[in-house]
Amino acid sequence: MPKVSQAQAKLNRERVVEVAAALFRERGLHGVSVADIMASAGLTHGGFYGQFASKEALAVEAFDLAANQNWRPDELDGWMAQYLSLAHVRNPAFGCPLASLANDVSREAPGSPVRSRFLKGVRDLIDRVADHFPMGPAKRRRQRALTTLSILVGTVALARAIDDDPLREEMLEAARAALASGKLG
Repeated sequence: MPKVSQAQAKLNRERVVEVAAALFRERGLHGVSVADIMASAGLTHGGFYGQFASKEALAVEAFDLAANQNWRPDELDGWMAQYLSLAHVRNPAFGCPLASLANDVSREAPGSPVRSRFLKGVRDLIDRVADHFPMGPAKRRRQRALTTLSILVGTVALARAIDDDPLREEMLEAARAALASGKLG
């Protein structure tokens, strides 16, 4: 079998991380196997360990990719409206990994690489959101960011768990109204 060039190996690795990011968000950390990921990437299972030390190492990289895919720092309001949409609820594979993976990550061992990376992602998003609030005391902006993130992630996670589109939309609208009111602490 011919050896894969370094350039092709890099492209293959990027493809595996991209596919894993979508599959983990769609099916959860334990709902997808290495074989599933590699098959979805169009690669053989045997090539996995030449690229990654473990499934957990891949999950860390996939989380980093997913955490940055949909963030639009230029307009916080537009990003939040997209976040609190039925399209986002219905398509976890292409959405926020916090809403998709919070439950799975909470079951990982304390201090695990996945849990540590998830914590970093939460902290980064809190800081990103806080930076977009009007000037004021840093503590108040951080409090608003914590509340905003909790509303966003909690609403989407809960809406995904129910099979009732009218109730989902009602929840999303209530969250949008709460965030629009600006009365977040």
